[in-house]
Amino acid sequence: MTRLLFSIVLAAGLAGCGFHPRNALMLPADVPAVQVTSNVPYSELSKLLERNLRATGAQIIAASARNDDPTQLELATDAARLQVLSERWGDLPIAIDGQGRAQEYRLRYAAIFVFRRADGSELVPQQVIELSRDYVAPPTDATGTTTEREILAAELRREMAASILRRIDGVVRSQAAKGTLDVRQDNNAPVR
Repeated sequence: MTRLLFSIVLAAGLAGCGFHPRNALMLPADVPAVQVTSNVPYSELSKLLERNLRATGAQIIAASARNDDPTQLELATDAARLQVLSERWGDLPIAIDGQGRAQEYRLRYAAIFVFRRADGSELVPQQVIELSRDYVAPPTDATGTTTEREILAAELRREMAASILRRIDGVVRSQAAKGTLDVRQDNNAPVR
């Protein structure tokens, strides 16, 4: 009985504050499949984008190397392309101690991407997303500093993938609301 009462109070509290789960990613009707490409070989961001797109119900076409030149990717002609044009990392000292040694850093991650339809037209024009996190790295105690940085880097990659997909979803929903774009209607991508 107590659990039921607690659940009802929690649900009412969340509903009262305006919380609601995100809608599924919306893709245009003319995008049967998506191919994620990156200028960075073995990009973790590309892998995350593919996994997140697959989880939303999008069909993914894997980018494969060409037989004549393994450094070039074979691009699918019948799929939309999410191209990650650039990824940049940077550490910026933001606090120093009395001896001039950096104590706190800002980890910055920026990505440039574009989303094109199968015919080559841009659905989402080239955009830059930049994310940052601050972390403390005392110069006298280096234990755990690299681990904290690695954890923050993984967190920033996940957030970057989610941000890119939210941008795509925002453009598609905006164009669908204006009536300039037909959206796919299936169980995995509800139209709202």
